[in-house]
Amino acid sequence: MPASSMIGTRIREKRMALGLRQTELAKAAEISPSYLNLIEHNRRRIGGRTLLRLAEALEVEPTLLSEGAEATLIAALHEAAGSQEEREAEVDRAQEFAGRFPGWAQLVAAQHQRVETLERTVQSLTDRMAHDPHLAASLHEVISTVTAIRSTASILEETREIEPEWQHRFHRNIGEDSRRLAEGAQALVSYLEAGPESEAEALSPQDTVHALLSDRNFHFGEIEDAADPMAAVAAVVEGLADKLDSDAARRILEEYLQAYAKDVSALPRYDLHAAISALGISPDALARRLNVGLPLVFRRLASLPDNEVGPVGLIVCDNAGSLLLRKEIEGFGTPRVAGACALWPIFQVLRHPGSPMCVHLRQTGRDNVRLLAMAAAEEVTPPTFEHPALMKGYMLLLPERDEGQWPSIDVGISCRVCPRKDCAARREPSIM
Repeated sequence: MPASSMIGTRIREKRMALGLRQTELAKAAEISPSYLNLIEHNRRRIGGRTLLRLAEALEVEPTLLSEGAEATLIAALHEAAGSQEEREAEVDRAQEFAGRFPGWAQLVAAQHQRVETLERTVQSLTDRMAHDPHLAASLHEVISTVTAIRSTASILEETREIEPEWQHRFHRNIGEDSRRLAEGAQALVSYLEAGPESEAEALSPQDTVHALLSDRNFHFGEIEDAADPMAAVAAVVEGLADKLDSDAARRILEEYLQAYAKDVSALPRYDLHAAISALGISPDALARRLNVGLPLVFRRLASLPDNEVGPVGLIVCDNAGSLLLRKEIEGFGTPRVAGACALWPIFQVLRHPGSPMCVHLRQTGRDNVRLLAMAAAEEVTPPTFEHPALMKGYMLLLPERDEGQWPSIDVGISCRVCPRKDCAARREPSIM
């Protein structure tokens, strides 16, 4: 077994050597006992912050629990090699390289991280240029003003005799349009200089709600712990009113939280925790034990804090493929709006609603991290003679585990920022 997969064993041995119970260590590390139990049996990967808290509680250096600094460097070299598949690096000699030339090895790892950062910036800027309504409106204003100035100038140029009154009007129009053009251009420059990571106002009601949900990590304890979850929704929305900049954003949040409350009522937190303690994070087994559908289990797992179930990502889309919810996980990025990679399993299950999928998935250009992706579809409204059934697709993303011999696939984020060559699903050329 690789050394990296033995972290849980080392944590368990150190805890037992100190005479600590699981509940005591879990409380000190601010995680649930069931999650600690999964970690100790090497059934769940451990995040950096959780590792630091466990190391502090066990009074040891984090490196004594993890693989050590050299192993981390070797892992970074493996990631760098994996990101350049067209060049065959001597991966089996990475440890020798790191040992003999640690400075060069650190430089390679740092450059790999820098390249990944720049690729994400390109992705963000491309997505922004393609789908930013504020940018589109600003460009439209500049182009419209330039067109108006050109039209007026053409009249003055082509008409030899113009009455003084009309000439004065045309000159005034050019002056006003020129000032408007200068203001529009300055506003556009200021907006672009803000950068893709600026804390500028959200671009749409959906963006406002997404930012709010991300800040809360998609978890609302006020609703989880309420005697009547649905009755708690109004108070939560009212408490977040100052973060909602439009009525549309308020309605979107209300609808999301009402659906959240229904899920809490259908599958209470304590029932889910009890099942997880017995079965682990296995959505299909949980669904069978709790007698509920996979989409409900997906949503409930994604709504719990990381310190209870570990990192969980969730993507939701409609029939048209538009992304309705984007809870991201390390190693998997999403475009802000529609236009995601057609190879994602979530789109496959929309065509075959009764056939959920489970695959090992790697997203090209995203740290070479492999994830476990589970996808299922759910009927929102039944079909009629007038309308087909409306569906939603769900894709749960978990850190990769060794369990199950599932197929492995490589996917992208969106065609525009995907470096994959000879992809049958490509819709447009890549800028990478």
